[in-house]
Amino acid sequence: MADSRHPGALITAVRAGAEGAWEDFLAAYGRRLYGYFFRATGSHHDAEDLLGEMMLRLVRKMGEYDDRGRFEPWLFRIAANLVRDRIRRAKARLAPMSLESNDDEHIGLGETISGPASPVDAELLAGEDRDALAEALAKLPERSRQMVLLRHFGDMSFKEIAEIYDCPVGTVLARVHRALKTLRAVLEMSDEYEQ
Repeated sequence: MADSRHPGALITAVRAGAEGAWEDFLAAYGRRLYGYFFRATGSHHDAEDLLGEMMLRLVRKMGEYDDRGRFEPWLFRIAANLVRDRIRRAKARLAPMSLESNDDEHIGLGETISGPASPVDAELLAGEDRDALAEALAKLPERSRQMVLLRHFGDMSFKEIAEIYDCPVGTVLARVHRALKTLRAVLEMSDEYEQ
């Protein structure tokens, strides 16, 4: 298996059509991509779908990659674009995301942001806290939300996220900081209102 920190040999193997190269690629990057897609959509089905779309897109685009040591930002830029397209299509259908998890395929919004819940987290996300979290997340601009997801679930550095969105690192830092500040403020107001 190729090392995802040094993708040059893996990219060369994929471009050359070497046997097992795509399997090695999936072993190196599949888990991170799937995690990012899952956190962005809240659905195992959508994450698998997006990972499949990603692989098809890479089959077509791998020849376009200009190997300058910036493979992961290029890779996650494609992933972010796929997520944005999926979100636009979902908004066009006006299918709201469930706050409660009712099946194995979809998870609730609170679970989407928090990840696997510990018993303490599960209590915090219960009931009215889920409504407050949903309200806070609704106030985030889509780009800021995606940057937070890339940072925390795509394991991307701020510099890599800046490359994905073709903006300065300071812009990414500011957006993520504002997003977290908005979440905190809305949740604190919700707590004060309940008291």
